[in-house]
Amino acid sequence: MEEVCFAQDGIDPDLLPLEELADCAATVLAADGKRILSYGPGAGYTPLRELIGEWFRVHPGRVVITNGSLHALWLLVRLFRPGATVVAEYPVHDRAERVLLDAGAVLASVEVDRDGLVVDQLRQQLTEYLRPSFVYTVPTFHNPTGAVMSEPRRRAIVELVAEHNRIQPDKIAIVENDCYALTRFDGERLPTLFDASGGTTVYLSSFSATVAPGLRVGWLILPDDLAARAGELAGSTSITPVQLGQAAVFELIRRGSFESNLMQLRYALRLRRDSMVAALGAYLPDALWTTPAGGIFMWIELPPGTDSRTLVQKSGVRFAEPGTSFSSTANRVRLSFGAVSPAEIVAGLEALAAAREL
Repeated sequence: MEEVCFAQDGIDPDLLPLEELADCAATVLAADGKRILSYGPGAGYTPLRELIGEWFRVHPGRVVITNGSLHALWLLVRLFRPGATVVAEYPVHDRAERVLLDAGAVLASVEVDRDGLVVDQLRQQLTEYLRPSFVYTVPTFHNPTGAVMSEPRRRAIVELVAEHNRIQPDKIAIVENDCYALTRFDGERLPTLFDASGGTTVYLSSFSATVAPGLRVGWLILPDDLAARAGELAGSTSITPVQLGQAAVFELIRRGSFESNLMQLRYALRLRRDSMVAALGAYLPDALWTTPAGGIFMWIELPPGTDSRTLVQKSGVRFAEPGTSFSSTANRVRLSFGAVSPAEIVAGLEALAAAREL
């Protein structure tokens, strides 16, 4: 069997809107090529900033286009100062953890359960131990667990931080990574923390999971003073944004193709999710998992005593890494179904099951 890879954070290349994006790029180059291929403002392609501002009903000056969501996170740590404490969910996405640590942040952890970040643990952290610069959370289709924070918890987190900010001089920000929310294929959309706060939290997202990861187009919505500094910091490190990719995304949305592509993507991801659930039931019936309603990840608990690292070595199947890359739990694995076909999902889980018997 060829190696099956459940490791990628992205989507299957067969699901990318290649022809449409090629036409979008040709269109924007013909219409505005001299500006797009020249140096641009650090905060990003102005028409896309204006469009995202309309989506979120904020002034476009608060919108900063980034080179994906991890670049946005990198900018934030530097805006809030290196060496600052950041409260992050546990388990945590390994790449986000590396970005935070490499940028000089000190991490404190709050656990995630099936309903998202555990508010009582956050309250204890804020009350007894520390004053972080910000709380970092992925409330919808969390990476790696796939959990969705419940609406009551969303409101409780916003209220808890607001309460602390009323009585403490050092303000705490909430940073919401909402990269996967638009992939929802079951159930109803929940209000974002940005919604619940009346637009006062920091919001970051990306088109990597909804258009194409290689375009590297993400965005931040920030308070006015931070947005201006973020644009300057982005410009000081990259000189200019990659305006062609940002302009192609803008054109995809402007012509109405973003929504139709999103509908096709959701359908394809649901098929892959269903294939993974069925294959888990057939080949790993003693494992535990929660079926996600969107996103691209499943967080699998194997029977006690199972070492996911050994399975990786024996099976020819690659996870993003075993569960130990995200937490201290050796019998957990993150499986990504976004970048593999239904047939590959079945073959990969069959190989995992066979490796357990070796």
